[in-house]
Amino acid sequence: MRAGTEAVLARVVNVFGAARSLHAYLFANWRANRMKVLVHDGIGVWVVTRPLNTGRFMWPREGSATMTLSRSQLDALMLGLPWQRIGEAGVIMVL
Repeated sequence: MRAGTEAVLARVVNVFGAARSLHAYLFANWRANRMKVLVHDGIGVWVVTRPLNTGRFMWPREGSATMTLSRSQLDALMLGLPWQRIGEAGVIMVL
């Protein structure tokens, strides 16, 4: 989580081959209580971090290198809400 913009961008390029425009790349620390997001907006890149005071972010299981989130799921993730439960029209459902 100490990596700066260039190091995070280099990691994205190493894993995915390129940083695609209008895509967000999410990283978490090993405790999953802090998230770093790299976004390529078509002009440049920006990196933000999001810590949680309590709880943990939920991530895909190992073996699944990538996953796609809807806009409402990404919004919920950024707020620390249960993004895996967000469905159509932004409604939170019980799994």
